[in-house]
Amino acid sequence: MRRGWWVPGVLGMVALAAVPTMASAGSAGHEGEVVVYTAAQSTIVQAIGPMFEKKTGIKVQFVEAGTGEVLKRAQAEKASPLGDVFWALAAEPLAANADLLEPYTVADDARINAIYKKGMAGGRVNSNNVTPMVIVYNKKLVSEAEAPKTWKALADPKWKDKIAYAAADKSGSSYTILATLLTVFGENDAGWKVVEDIMKNAKILPSSSRVPKGVADGEYHAGLTYEDAAMRQVAGGAPVGVIYPQDGTSIPPDGNALIKGAKHPKAARMFLDYAVSKEVMDLLAEKFSLRSARVDVNPPKGFVPLTEIKAVPYDMEWAGKNYAAFVKKWQDIIVRVK
Repeated sequence: MRRGWWVPGVLGMVALAAVPTMASAGSAGHEGEVVVYTAAQSTIVQAIGPMFEKKTGIKVQFVEAGTGEVLKRAQAEKASPLGDVFWALAAEPLAANADLLEPYTVADDARINAIYKKGMAGGRVNSNNVTPMVIVYNKKLVSEAEAPKTWKALADPKWKDKIAYAAADKSGSSYTILATLLTVFGENDAGWKVVEDIMKNAKILPSSSRVPKGVADGEYHAGLTYEDAAMRQVAGGAPVGVIYPQDGTSIPPDGNALIKGAKHPKAARMFLDYAVSKEVMDLLAEKFSLRSARVDVNPPKGFVPLTEIKAVPYDMEWAGKNYAAFVKKWQDIIVRVK
């Protein structure tokens, strides 16, 4: 459920216009309602909302928008919040806005994989669904033996102009991949050298969706993307292979959190518990092909088990706080090598 998180879209602004006024949001004055700010897909919202209401008797009002717009609005409302819960936001910027969050540990915290708790604003952010960053390649253009098994393999000059990568200053997932490379190879000269060598070979695209599609269509031999997008091509019958880099990759979660100063804190905590319950996570895996941060939920059909992926501890708070600096350095590299 990773949406673009830094540049709000028109949809986000329209959805946020539906936020209740201060009077209406707090008029009930009891815990029979909860206001949830979310970047989840509308189909998921429509599935989970009625389930929660039936189970608890609590009326839930969803405000749907991209993560960036949600956080922008929440900062503006900070003195008197209109929302109670953040649900399914990109964890990097959510963790970087820790001043908006009230600490809360969900009831099933012991069932959440510990690797998804690093850099989560001191436990203020709870992990939700998770998405590995991957390499995708065209099987008609690249044999399995020749396919790049590591991120570093993409730095080989033989891949010149054969790799697709969405601009890190436009795509949230591409920024996550950039931060992943710096996690794997180091936030230092050596790590940035790997980034530069890969960028020398890459064709920079304006959106993340064009990467797996371009690879599937044979425009590019390989691409750097995220698992959900790659697996949609596989499910559609495209001639693509998906690689989980052997030098390690991030599996960043979406995040949930209690809004500081929430007017319905008890109902908010109940929603946070329910959002990561096994009942919900099983449904999201089976019906929406989303991985769970829980250790007791099976992956979606056809997905590689997380135990077979070499994961690195990815610090969401660090990635969020360094966004501007890392993007500026990436932009300088692109100017230099293109």
